[in-house]
Amino acid sequence: MLARDFVFQSRPARVVFGAGSLQHLERELQTLGMQRALILCTPEQRWLADVIASALGDRVAGIFDGAVMHVPMAVVRNARQYAQSVRADGMIAAGGGSTIGLAKALALDAGMPIVAIPTTYAGSEMTPIFGITEGQLKRTGTDSQVLPKVVIYDPQLTLTLPIEMSIVNGLNALAHAAEGLYARDANPITSLMAEEAIASLARGIPAICSDGGDAGGRDAMLYGAWLAGTVLGNVGMALHHKLCHTLGGTFNLPHALTHAIMLPHALAYNAGAAPEAMRRIARALGADSAPLGVYELACRHGVPMALRDLGLGTADLDRAADIACANPYWNPRPIERDAIRALLQDAFAGSPPAMV
Repeated sequence: MLARDFVFQSRPARVVFGAGSLQHLERELQTLGMQRALILCTPEQRWLADVIASALGDRVAGIFDGAVMHVPMAVVRNARQYAQSVRADGMIAAGGGSTIGLAKALALDAGMPIVAIPTTYAGSEMTPIFGITEGQLKRTGTDSQVLPKVVIYDPQLTLTLPIEMSIVNGLNALAHAAEGLYARDANPITSLMAEEAIASLARGIPAICSDGGDAGGRDAMLYGAWLAGTVLGNVGMALHHKLCHTLGGTFNLPHALTHAIMLPHALAYNAGAAPEAMRRIARALGADSAPLGVYELACRHGVPMALRDLGLGTADLDRAADIACANPYWNPRPIERDAIRALLQDAFAGSPPAMV
């Protein structure tokens, strides 16, 4: 018998998973009726956009390669103008969270369908969550219109992702699953997905650290990221994501690495208020402690765990604490400004999470 009532909202997205699945892209565009696709990418992923454009021919209206981290509003405006000028009727987002985030921002008012082709482990492609940065503040929201219609997961496209970046991206995905286990609207279905996601990512990280071309490791990472993104798309966010949105939007810290650094400390903050979630996280990691297990997983695989190494200054910590506490997300433990400031100090120094 289930312990409590719950609501599970299935998100209407089609997933095509498997090595070489990029070959099915034109079929998926035909199914959607997309005739003039705009390909979005970062400057670094332009090569992939060119490959896709060459394969699709006249189905491509153009390429916009200006996606950047944290989705600045100025970039959204430029992309919107370009999409209008080429009369695009849909978008292909080829890349990581920055590119998929830009597609979502465009979908908010343009209403164009998105086909996402993730090349990292961000998980954004499985969520109706969007984020736009303007005036050094990152605004987030939820709208079903931004959810991609089709997601093509091709592990071969992640082989060129550097090992260090792959590990950090995997920890970013792990954060989505971990917070999903103690979200206010968590349910048995998303919790099963979350624990499986953490276990899959914990298997994949050491595999690709040993060999970046390990096909099984890449499959495990992408599978875990898919599940973690699905969890994030079905439940609310808590303290960890609020802290990362603050540090990213206000101080322009790198998205995935900030998630990797902050997760052990956010878990330690909530450990006493969410013991069952911590037990499941630890079990999935094969560790005795969820916060220390995440911290040690990151350290074992060479992840720099100090915010000071990202360019954050000591003087920024008070401002970060104030912003994070001003409009907090729901959290299982009440938000206490002094405790948040102490948490940020530990993360700044790269210290192990304080188990209080």
